[in-house]
Amino acid sequence: MFRHSFSRGAYPMATANDPAPARGSIDPDWFRSFFTGIALDFWRQAMPPGATRAEVDFLVRALQLAPGARVLAVATPASRHATFQVGDMRDLGRQGVFDRAFALGNSFGYVDPAGTRAYLAGVARSLRPGARFVFDSGYIAESLLTHLTEHERHELGEFVFLEQNRYLFEQGCVETSYTFARGAERVTRKGWQWVFTLREVRAALADAGFVVEQQLADPAGTPYHFGAPCLLLVARRY
Repeated sequence: MFRHSFSRGAYPMATANDPAPARGSIDPDWFRSFFTGIALDFWRQAMPPGATRAEVDFLVRALQLAPGARVLAVATPASRHATFQVGDMRDLGRQGVFDRAFALGNSFGYVDPAGTRAYLAGVARSLRPGARFVFDSGYIAESLLTHLTEHERHELGEFVFLEQNRYLFEQGCVETSYTFARGAERVTRKGWQWVFTLREVRAALADAGFVVEQQLADPAGTPYHFGAPCLLLVARRY
């Protein structure tokens, strides 16, 4: 969910001796109620203006934006000069309307593999042929599994942020308990994010009607490599 900058180390994996997750214990719609209150306040503060400017500059280059282009932003933090619509990323109904699309904020993997394929197909339906699509993810296996640790603690301004992570290898997702503290306020919420190999991502994009043009590790244009904290992928609708 939030971009990880974990130190290298062994990652917590569910083993044969661990109790299996209870049936129905993975909430497929966890994100619907997660981003409210203190969690949303923390997210807003976690993205400094410099990082936002770097992402905007990157999007202008990667999407080859032109004045007047209609741009679809999916599961992306709020910005100005936009029309917002609440909906399900797995059910993007509009077709052939937009010139470009992007999804930044580490939302790739919020839904299970079937839902992710439905999401990519919906983005493709919403784009004109030749349109570019950019998204980022810290939950690519070649990135996450070299960095994931069981416990993390960060301080950011007035916030203390705690994570407890568990990799559910049979389900292919990371189960995380997030604790947000601000003064006397303390809230714990749970989230699940599915992990995909780069090969699986490329295959899902191809099935949806995209061809991959760039695989990057950061907005500066560093080529993606094994162990990079994040993948920035640029694809084109054919």
